[in-house]
Amino acid sequence: QVQLVESGGGLVEPGGSLRLSCAASNNIFSITMMGWYRQAPGNERELVARIMRGGTTNYAESVKGRFTISRISAANTVYLQMNKVKPEDTAVYYCNTGLSNGRAYWGQGTQVTVSS
Repeated sequence: QVQLVESGGGLVEPGGSLRLSCAASNNIFSITMMGWYRQAPGNERELVARIMRGGTTNYAESVKGRFTISRISAANTVYLQMNKVKPEDTAVYYCNTGLSNGRAYWGQGTQVTVSS
């Protein structure tokens, strides 16, 4: 079972920046994908960005050009750099990982609030 520990959420003003981190432990050699999802009140959980083991990245249209996902493989850590944030980016952000056996795991979530 993979364990995911997130950090970096908080309150940020519109137009500001924030960086989220997610560290994975246990069974890390089976990880094929790590990514970030978010869920705002009343909305479904949606993909924000993900990075595959080979380095391929995917982004939601709403964050392209503003958010960047990256990873440090040796540290089993993935980052989400959030720039030019907007109030509509307010949500609970969840780290997610997929394994080669098809299983997926979630972090506990970290709150991001964009407000002046």
